[in-house]
Amino acid sequence: MERCKLASLFAFFLLAISAAAAQQPNQLSLQIDPASRSLTLTADGSITVDPDLAILHIGFTTPPNDSKSVYAAAAQTSNSIIAALKQAGIADADIHSQSQQMQPVWNKPHKFTLTQQWTVDALPARAAELLDIAITAGATDSGEIDWTMHDLKQLENQALRTAAARVRENAATLADSMGVHLGKLLYTTNQISSPTLPMMRFDANESTGMARSTPVTPPLAIEPHKVTRSATVYAVFQIE
Repeated sequence: MERCKLASLFAFFLLAISAAAAQQPNQLSLQIDPASRSLTLTADGSITVDPDLAILHIGFTTPPNDSKSVYAAAAQTSNSIIAALKQAGIADADIHSQSQQMQPVWNKPHKFTLTQQWTVDALPARAAELLDIAITAGATDSGEIDWTMHDLKQLENQALRTAAARVRENAATLADSMGVHLGKLLYTTNQISSPTLPMMRFDANESTGMARSTPVTPPLAIEPHKVTRSATVYAVFQIE
C-alpha cells in the first residue's frame, strides 16, 4: 500500500514539474525515476559583467600600384600606425601582428595591394579613442572590437558554481516537499556557453579620404558589450 502511494506521489510531482518546465524552457528540468529511486535535474546559471579588456582589430589596405610602390607606401603607413599607438601609451606587448599580405589586383595587370592587420589590447574606455588615432594614422580597415575579460576562466567558474548551487538547492527542495531524503550525488556533467555578439566594424577607403583627414571630434560613440558566461549542470541524486 505504501509503495503504491509513493509511486502515485512520484507521478503527481513528475506531471507538476513537467508543466513548470514547459513554461520556463532552459531553466529547470526534472525527472523522477521511481524504479531506481533517483532524481535527475538540469539547471542553468549565468554571470554578466562589464568587460575589462577590449581587443581592437586594426589594419589597412593600400591603393593598387606596382609592387615596389605598394611596399614602400605600406611600410610608411604601417610604421605610422604603430608609432601613433605607442605615442598614445600602448605597450609593445599589447600590439599583436595578425597578417600581412601583398596580392595582385585581378582586373589590373601588374598592380598589387598590400594588407596588414593587428590586434591591440586596450582598456574598454579607450577603444573609441584608439580607433580614432589608428584611422587618422592611416588604418583603412579597422573597427572590430572583441569585448572580453583578462580572466574568462574565473567568469566561467562563477557561472558553473551558480548552476551547481541551483541544482542542489532545487533537488533538496523537491525531495523535502515529497517527504523523501535526498541522498548522494550519483552523476553530474556540465556545459559552458557564451552568447555570440555582433562586432562593430568601420571600413575607410581611399575614396572617403577619412584615413588621412583630420579626425572627427569627438571620436565615434562606442559602448562596450557586457560579457556573459552561462553554465548548464545536469545532476542525478539518489533519493531514500
